[in-house]
Amino acid sequence: MIRIINFIILISIFSGCTQRPEESVNVKTNSKITEVDLMNHIKYLADDKRAGRYPGTVGSKEAVDYIVDHFRHYGLSPAGSNGYLQNFDFITGINLGEKNNFTVDEERYQVNTDFIPLEFSANQKLKADIVFAGYGFAIDDSIKWNDYNNIKAEGKWVMILRGGPGGDHPHSEFVGHLPLRKKALLARDQKAAGIIFVNQAGDDELIALKHSPNSTAVGIPVIHISRNLADKILSGKLEDLQNAMDEKLAPQSFGVEKQISAEVDLAKETASVPNVIGLIPGSDTVLKDEYIVIGAHFDHLGFGGEGTGSLTPETNAIHNGADDNASGTAGVLELAEKLSANRSILKRSVVLMAYNAEEEGLLGSKYFVNNPTIDLSNISIMINMDMIGRMSDGKVTVGGTGTSPNFESILNEENKDHGLNLKMSKEGYGPSDHASFYVNDIPVLFFFTGTHNDYHKPSDDWQLINVAGEKQIVELIYDVVVRLGRMDNRPTFTEAGPKEARQTRRSFKVTFGVIPSYGSDAEGLEIDGAKKDGPAGKAGLQKGDIIISIDGKPVKNIYDYMYRLAELKPGRAVDVIIKRGEEELTIKVNL
Repeated sequence: MIRIINFIILISIFSGCTQRPEESVNVKTNSKITEVDLMNHIKYLADDKRAGRYPGTVGSKEAVDYIVDHFRHYGLSPAGSNGYLQNFDFITGINLGEKNNFTVDEERYQVNTDFIPLEFSANQKLKADIVFAGYGFAIDDSIKWNDYNNIKAEGKWVMILRGGPGGDHPHSEFVGHLPLRKKALLARDQKAAGIIFVNQAGDDELIALKHSPNSTAVGIPVIHISRNLADKILSGKLEDLQNAMDEKLAPQSFGVEKQISAEVDLAKETASVPNVIGLIPGSDTVLKDEYIVIGAHFDHLGFGGEGTGSLTPETNAIHNGADDNASGTAGVLELAEKLSANRSILKRSVVLMAYNAEEEGLLGSKYFVNNPTIDLSNISIMINMDMIGRMSDGKVTVGGTGTSPNFESILNEENKDHGLNLKMSKEGYGPSDHASFYVNDIPVLFFFTGTHNDYHKPSDDWQLINVAGEKQIVELIYDVVVRLGRMDNRPTFTEAGPKEARQTRRSFKVTFGVIPSYGSDAEGLEIDGAKKDGPAGKAGLQKGDIIISIDGKPVKNIYDYMYRLAELKPGRAVDVIIKRGEEELTIKVNL
C-alpha cells in the first residue's frame, strides 16, 4: 500500500512538472451565465492591481493573460495572428532625443529650462531670421485681424504669443483662433520655416512634453521658449508689445534683427499591444464559414491625467473602468463560455473579440478590420458591448437596429423572455468599436446602459455595478446570437445614418462625407471610405485614398483636414489632391 501511495505521489509530481504554463490557471467552467461569474470577471479587471488597464502596461498585460486563459479553458480556438493575440503598434510616449538645441546669435540655451519642442513639432534643423507675428491671427470675419499683413514670414522663424487679447478666456471672441495647432498651421500657410511660441505675461512655465493624439507633426519645427529668452530676442520689448496689442486690438508685427539656429529631436515610444480573438466553429458545413462577431474593449485610462480623456484630468489616480469596460469584457467571457458549451446548436461560427486601445480612438477594432484574421465579407453581424453594467429601471439602449431590416423584430421577440425596456436606435455609427465594422458595411448591434457621473473618473468601480441587470442583458444577447447563428439567411446590411461622427459634421458649414482612417500613419488624411451621396463620394473618392491638399493648401494629417474644412463655405467647388497608390490625382469636389 505504501509503494502504491508513493507511486501515485510521483505520478502527481511529474504531471505537475510537465503541465504547460499556459494551462496552470484555475478556470472553472459553467454552462450558465451567472451573476457570480460576471462580478468575478469585473472585479479582476477593475482591481487596483490592473492600474486602469492602459495599453502596454503591466495591468493591461495581466488583463490580456486573463482573457486568453479563459478563452483557452472554455475551448475556443485561437483566431488571432499569433495564437489568440493580434498585435499592433501603439504609441505610449514621446521623449526628447539627444540633439535638441537652440542658439540666438551664437549664444546657446538649455532645453527644459529656456526652451522645449512641442509634441507636434517636426524633427528638423533650421537656421533662419525671425519675425514677430503677435498672436498669430489671420482672421477675416466679424473680427478683422491679420498679424501677417506687414511682415514676410516665408523661410523664417515666426514668434507667436499664446492665447489672445484678454488671455485664453473660453468666452473670448477670439476663442476659435487660440489653439496652438491652428496658429502653427496658419504660420505654415505663410510659408514660415519654423514657429516659436511664447507665454503671455504672468506665466513662464514651459509646456510639458507629453504624448497625446495631437502628437502628429505639422511638418516644421515648433518650439516653446521662456518669456525671459523671448524678451532677449525682442530687445526687452515683449511686455510693451503685448500691452499695445491688447489695448489697441491691432497687430504689432515686425522683423527682428536676430538669427536663430535650432534643432528638434523627438523620439516616440511604441509598444506592441494585442487584441484577443477566439473562435467557436459552427456545426453546419456551409454556414460555419459565416461569422457572428461578439466584441468589447478591455482597455481603460490608466492613472488618468491631462490628455487621457479623464473627466478629472487634474487627478492622478487609478481609473478602474469597472463599467467602462470591464462590464462589456465580462459579457464577452460569459458568452464565450456558454456558447462554447452549446456549440452544437450553432450553424454559424462565433468569433469572440476583446479589443485594445479603444479609448485612444477605436485603435484595436480599427486594426482588426484593416488586418482581419477572418474573411471580413463573411461577417454576418458584429455585436458590441460597451458599458452594460449600470442598468437602471430595466432600460437598455440598443444601437444599430436599422443596419438590418429584421433586427428590431428579432430583439422584440427574444426580449419577451427577459422583459427589458429596450430603447432602440437605428443608427449604426457610434462612439465605440462597432463603428469600425459599420463603416465596412457590416450590420451591428450595440448594447449600452448609459453614461453616469462616474464615467471616465476614478469612481467607476465594481461596487456600483448592477450585476443582476448585466446578467439579464447578456442572457438576451445569448438568445439573439443563437437565433442569428441558426437562421438560414444572414442579416442583410442596410445603411442607417452617417458613417462619421455627428459632432464633426455640426462643427463645420460643409462636410466632405469621408470616413477618416484613424490610426493611419500616412502623411495626409487617409480615408476608409466616402459616403456615396456625399460631396467626396460623388466626386469619386474611395477607400484608401489619401487627401494631401484641399483648395491649394496642404493637408498633413487629420488636424490639418479639420482646419481646412472649417475655412470652406457651401456652394463652392474646390480642388482636392489625393494620392491613390503611387498616383497623384486632382479631383473637384462640389460642397
